[in-house]
Amino acid sequence: MKRRAQGFTLVEVLVAMMVMAIMAVMAWQGVDGIVRARDASQVRLERTLRLNTVVAQWDQDLASIQDSSAVPQALACDGGSVRMVRRTPEGLQIVAWSFRPDDSGGAWVRWAGPAVTTAGALQDSWLRSLQLQGSEPGSLKALTGLAGWQVYFYQGNGWANCQSTGNQVPSIVAGGASAPVAVRTALPSGVRAVLSFAGGSGMNGDLTRDSLVGP
Repeated sequence: MKRRAQGFTLVEVLVAMMVMAIMAVMAWQGVDGIVRARDASQVRLERTLRLNTVVAQWDQDLASIQDSSAVPQALACDGGSVRMVRRTPEGLQIVAWSFRPDDSGGAWVRWAGPAVTTAGALQDSWLRSLQLQGSEPGSLKALTGLAGWQVYFYQGNGWANCQSTGNQVPSIVAGGASAPVAVRTALPSGVRAVLSFAGGSGMNGDLTRDSLVGP
């Protein structure tokens, strides 16, 4: 007498399906966690690379400063912006770094004027740098997610606010012995930038960068 083949009961099938569903959910959560961790690491890496690139440009600008009697100062700071005369293979160039509020809290904006070879053109570029709003041609939002920044100059064996009066040196204006003597502030030997990151920017605390001033 043959025995009748027995299959799975409905309860057994439902239990098996439930176990498979639980395992599938657990597997998906594991994959999702891996993907999220990878994306977060990629974002942090991109932010770090961006920060390194921007800081390297800041260092290069300061190392390329060239004094010129055509403008009031080769390196000037008004608290919100730092302006400098930078030498390039094509001539001299005015560069301005400033802090501008935006949706992320604030941005470090770099403006670069054209490279020029005449005193008049350099003076025009300097005057333009005094009227920047952050959206002019030549402006680049270099770094976002900032809450603010502070700048210090190294003068007289110590760091001081960049707006403090530094060492005064006479500068003889062409025209002979009777010509007036213009007093200029000597270039500092170093510049310290303290960048404060806003909440949610992916960066924590402050970044302090000390840079040498050229030439």
